Amino acid sequence: MIRATPPRRRLKAGTIDVAPSFRRERDLMERGVWPVAGCDEVGRGPLAGPVVAAAVVLDPNRIPKGIDDSKRLTAARREELFEEIVATASFAVACASIERIDRDNILRASLWALARAVCALPDAPKHVFVDGRDRIEIACACEPVIGGDGLVLSIAAASIVAKVTRDRLMCKLARDCPGYGFETHKGYGVPGHLEALGRLGPSPHHRSFFAPVVAARERHRALLAGESASTSETSATVAVEAVI
Repeated sequence: MIRATPPRRRLKAGTIDVAPSFRRERDLMERGVWPVAGCDEVGRGPLAGPVVAAAVVLDPNRIPKGIDDSKRLTAARREELFEEIVATASFAVACASIERIDRDNILRASLWALARAVCALPDAPKHVFVDGRDRIEIACACEPVIGGDGLVLSIAAASIVAKVTRDRLMCKLARDCPGYGFETHKGYGVPGHLEALGRLGPSPHHRSFFAPVVAARERHRALLAGESASTSETSATVAVEAVI
């Protein structure tokens, strides 16, 4: 059955946090507008890896309990909800590659991935809620919702699908490029990642024009150049000594 009014959760300092609801989708459905999708992306901020976008059309009669903004959930709970969502809902996922991010910039690449995810849904939606302030280029009505992953249930479901998909992908990239810690930080610019960048230089999975990656590439090139110069000087000294 359709989800009722969401529970209210009390936070510190007396504030109240409301879980995302199915109200907006239900209002459209009662006016004959269906399917209604929610879409969200994950991965704008990291220094490495693709942006992953997901679009989800929830089944009003089989909505998994506990759907929330993916950032509010533990990794284990996200995995559980991911399996429930993909088993009961219509969904699609799209990725914007490193090459597209480098070519188009992160915002355009993200909007492209969102549009691709919507277009890949098995049944074309008649209305789409998208997290954020930007509309995407799709054939149906598109409604941006700032903070939508905490307000609109379909967007929250999409945030979970996108997050789990990207986390799994980053774990695969970690096996391809060990030493950077992709499996733990998922490409975000934490101190351990920055240290590995400076030590190893950027991998093929790093975003070429993000400032920390540019800086690490220059530092690594300078380090290699210094080592090459030192090796050349040593070789020349050995050669001279051999002649003498």
